[in-house]
Amino acid sequence: MCGRYAASRSPEDLRSAFGIEAWEPAEELAADWNVAPTKEVPAVLDRPRKDDPDAGPVRQLRTLTWGLVPSWAKTPDGGARMINARAETVHEKTAYRRPFSARRCILPADGYYEWLTGADERQLEEKGKRKRPRKQPYFVTPADGSVMALAGLYEFWRDPSLPGDHPRAWRVTCSVITTEAETAPLACAPAEGPRSLADIHPRMPLVLTPDRWDAWLDPARTEVEAVRPLLAPPPADLLRAYPVATAVSDVRNNGPQLVAELAAPEEGTLF
Repeated sequence: MCGRYAASRSPEDLRSAFGIEAWEPAEELAADWNVAPTKEVPAVLDRPRKDDPDAGPVRQLRTLTWGLVPSWAKTPDGGARMINARAETVHEKTAYRRPFSARRCILPADGYYEWLTGADERQLEEKGKRKRPRKQPYFVTPADGSVMALAGLYEFWRDPSLPGDHPRAWRVTCSVITTEAETAPLACAPAEGPRSLADIHPRMPLVLTPDRWDAWLDPARTEVEAVRPLLAPPPADLLRAYPVATAVSDVRNNGPQLVAELAAPEEGTLF
């Protein structure tokens, strides 16, 4: 799954990396090392400009809310539960079918967090003990330090309680697509601890390599069979993972210290 990630790249870095042609300076977000569901996040998408809707699509940097609200939803309350869409079924699910066809985006990230339950506490949990497991967070990031492009979907929702000219009359929300976690050895795998992403969690966000960005963002590519091949997992040696401080588990904490690599998992959270 993807329940937390880091997005600290500057707008200038994102514009350069993704070839951004249009953006709203008022929408630019500060660096966030602890992005959680319902937060606003930067997104890359191809759409006509707001001030010239009849023109063709251009590459834009926009701000979306993480947690997709379907266009037909009566209220936005379910968005917090729709942060992830499974790659295996995204083309079939009612909430995701239409966005998958024509409203795909990229959510730029430094990397994402995933939590591994310590072996001893996992055994207690399996025996039905009520002790809350102490989980060691890992940060998963491109081995070469490049920006991570998470495959996403976005949707528009009209708030019927607000007049049409209200700035919040329309909400634009998004989900991260997830896939089965890689079982191949991690790049720069640590001597101790998980050897693959699947050792940490059975799911992972779908990471798009640059050669797929244009096709993924192309709103004219609407046929399901033309999009589904883009859901293939990235190369096995693309990512590395390392333990970080458990402070990231509290969404109130933020800052670059959250992605600082630990020499070993914190005491009491050993693999």
